[in-house]
Amino acid sequence: MTCPSLLRRHPAVEVVSEAAEDLRAQSEHRAAHLLQRLRDGDQGGAQFVRFAFVGAISSVLYAVLFVAFDGIGDQPANIVGAIASTLLANELHRRLTFHAGDRVGWFTAQWEGGGLAVVGLVATSVALAGLDQVVVDASWQVQVLLIGAVTGAIGACRFVALRAWVFTSRALQRS
Repeated sequence: MTCPSLLRRHPAVEVVSEAAEDLRAQSEHRAAHLLQRLRDGDQGGAQFVRFAFVGAISSVLYAVLFVAFDGIGDQPANIVGAIASTLLANELHRRLTFHAGDRVGWFTAQWEGGGLAVVGLVATSVALAGLDQVVVDASWQVQVLLIGAVTGAIGACRFVALRAWVFTSRALQRS
């Protein structure tokens, strides 16, 4: 038989339980608010988080294509991966990162964003050529890591350029 006093909750347990519930509700509210700001906000921090997310998605596409087309050579595989991932990234940046779908047309985003991506393509091509000079038979993993490092550095510069030049209200005047 259970002692009746064990069935009652102590008042301190009630206070702690209510405090824990309040803390959980506040945490959920803050998380929902943060996610909404990241999704909808046009501040630089929110845009950069979305930019990095799009970069990760397009980098996965690039890596898959680079590995799939590696049989035709490093440089052609680099070009195939760069073109496909750039097309995807430019469209996602236009719609998601910078919320510019109604301000900047598809062609403008591809042309101007693609022009910026050419710098990345040249940089990764030079990096791959340099790697081939230093390490004759570098594995695809080493090549993808090198390209990831170069692309990350170029990506930071690209974010600033896209934000300041391509996906601004001035872009509406050029379209």
